[in-house]
Order: sequence, then C-alpha cells, then structure tokens
Amino acid sequence: MAGMQADEAFMREALALAGEAAREGEVPVGAVLVRAGRIIGRGYNRPISSSDPTAHAEIVALRGAAAAEGNYRLPGCELFVTLEPCAMCVGALVHARLARVVYGARDPKTGACGSIVDLPAIAHWNHHGVFAGGVLAEECGALLKGFFAGRRG
Repeated sequence: MAGMQADEAFMREALALAGEAAREGEVPVGAVLVRAGRIIGRGYNRPISSSDPTAHAEIVALRGAAAAEGNYRLPGCELFVTLEPCAMCVGALVHARLARVVYGARDPKTGACGSIVDLPAIAHWNHHGVFAGGVLAEECGALLKGFFAGRRG
C-alpha cells in the first residue's frame, strides 16, 4: 500500500479511535503514529476522562509510541490525526522530530497548521516536518459536526 491509499487507511484507523472518544463523551479526535507502515502509537481525546488538559489524541499517540520505541524522539515517523493540531500539539510533534503529520478536517477555532496560525511554517524551528491536511476531511468533519449537533440538540 502506498501514497494516498496508505494515508486514507491510516486516517480510517484514526477515525475509528475518534469514534471511541465520542462514545466516551469526549470530542471525537483520533490519531495513529506510524513507523515504516506499522502503527506504533494510538490515541484519542480524553482530557475529560483523565482530568488532563494535555490528553489530546496526538499527545496520547506520541506517548504510546515514545514508550514503545524507548525514545522521546521519533524521526522517520508519521502521525495521522482526524483534526488539525492545536498549538500545544504542533509543539510536541515538532519536538518529537516527526517526519510527517497528516490531518483530516481543518479547525477554524484552534487549528495551528494554517487555520488560526501556521506554526509549522516558523523558520526558526530546529526541526521541520511536513504538515498536510485534507485526507478524508469530509468524513472527519462530519464526525465532529454530528457529535456537537447531538450535544446541542
């Protein structure tokens, strides 16, 4: 599996995790961290259930992958996440030295990869991975919209 087909397959894994978050009453965001075509970290939002404001899907996946690899740096790895990362998560992803971050839906409220601010574009970072959005964006966005509509309705 290569290219866009692999990206979509990993994003579907992240969407399944986002569904778990929704079932637990958390904002439905899911993430998988991949090295050489194999998932080494999984996460979904759980700041409410864990009483941890840093427990975003990306951070949970990073923690799992770093523990599995025995290293806080994860060069050569890719992260697939259903929603554009926030400033906190972009900082962590850069510090982990990820090669690539792929997200689904844009986040017009807290997105830090171009929606509100474009942190990956800062020239002074000591590491520059590739950040790209739009993979299964409609499905990722629909999951979020449905979740919030259900809470308002």
